[in-house]
Amino acid sequence: MKFKFLIIGLFAILVGCDQPKEMSSTNPVNWQKRMVKRALGDSLEKGKTYLSVYSQIYSLNEGRIQNLTATVSMRNTDNKDSVFVNKAEYFDTKGKLIRNYFDKPIFIAPMETVEIVIDFMDVKGGTGANFLFEWSKETVTNEPLFEAVMISTSGQQGLSFSTKGVKVR
Repeated sequence: MKFKFLIIGLFAILVGCDQPKEMSSTNPVNWQKRMVKRALGDSLEKGKTYLSVYSQIYSLNEGRIQNLTATVSMRNTDNKDSVFVNKAEYFDTKGKLIRNYFDKPIFIAPMETVEIVIDFMDVKGGTGANFLFEWSKETVTNEPLFEAVMISTSGQQGLSFSTKGVKVR
């Protein structure tokens, strides 16, 4: 009986390995549900926010690197109006564009949080990865908040830290 469960378990693992793994929230279907269906008005206030994100950090010395999983939160702090994120560009340590997550504005409903996950195995960003967000909002609406939480565990040790976006020109 134990042998039968062992065979079934091994089969499940082997079949699961053949499935393509989605990395770093890149599936366009996830963003199409949030895309704005109409043109945004010219009266909206526009802004840009820079957010540092670490897909790797140095551990012990410069020769040893630790991978991290990053959760990037795009938050609407307004309880009445939506905000719009027009671009979410992800850059590596050298400033090279890795990916743009969507090509049309998305909405974030009042008090809603929308996330981008940078997978533990997605190390393209390196030790100095960052995002540049372009956003729009009504003039009386709160600005969106951009934060990242990075985490890693190894054995019984874990590390985590966060960063907060800074408005730029």
